[in-house]
Amino acid sequence: MASITHKDEAAFTREDPWRIFRIMAEFVDSFEELSRIDPAVTIFGSARSKPRNPYYKATVAMSKKLAKAGVPVITGGGPGIMEAANKGAAQGKGTSVGLNIELPFEQCGNPYANLPINFHYFFSRKVCLVKYSLGFVYMPGGFGTLDELFEVVTLVQTHCIEKFPLILYGKKHWRGLLNWAKKTLEGNCYISPGDIELLTLTDDVDEAVEILISYIKQSSGTKRISPAFN
Repeated sequence: MASITHKDEAAFTREDPWRIFRIMAEFVDSFEELSRIDPAVTIFGSARSKPRNPYYKATVAMSKKLAKAGVPVITGGGPGIMEAANKGAAQGKGTSVGLNIELPFEQCGNPYANLPINFHYFFSRKVCLVKYSLGFVYMPGGFGTLDELFEVVTLVQTHCIEKFPLILYGKKHWRGLLNWAKKTLEGNCYISPGDIELLTLTDDVDEAVEILISYIKQSSGTKRISPAFN
């Protein structure tokens, strides 16, 4: 383990306290923008999905229906499924939010977000992907999608946020994970019976949209900020 030199300590003292202000600025700017929109749905999924991919097409259709119903759509602002969701929301003449992260590769802002917000820090962006939404859709994706899935389902499981709709779109993609969770996690008492039922598995765009809009209507359209974000 490398030792910390006096030079390193001096740099830490100079830089880290000031970094707090950059973090605060990201939260202040994003909260100010997002607090003005209606309760939204956040859609997650792979940045690598191409327009010919059936999940890309399903995402466009889903977000377009949500937008036409007056529901803003929030994404990570990048390509692939994020692009598809922003594209559908824009086509539906709705609010299309893209929370873009600065990455050295792969991520660049898509042109379909009519409310783009840029982030330097992953954690501040992740807060905003959850804070202003009353429902979440997980299209097929990689590590980033899994990270967002397990983070949000943990918040619901622990009652840090309400029992928002958590929709896994793509039975073929997600069923193996759910079977493993049922057998290995629930079977070994790492999660409680019923925790897996917090997730809705579907291949039907209309079913997903109906679940999301129904929940938002039941919430009377109010912006319900959970204790986790107060």
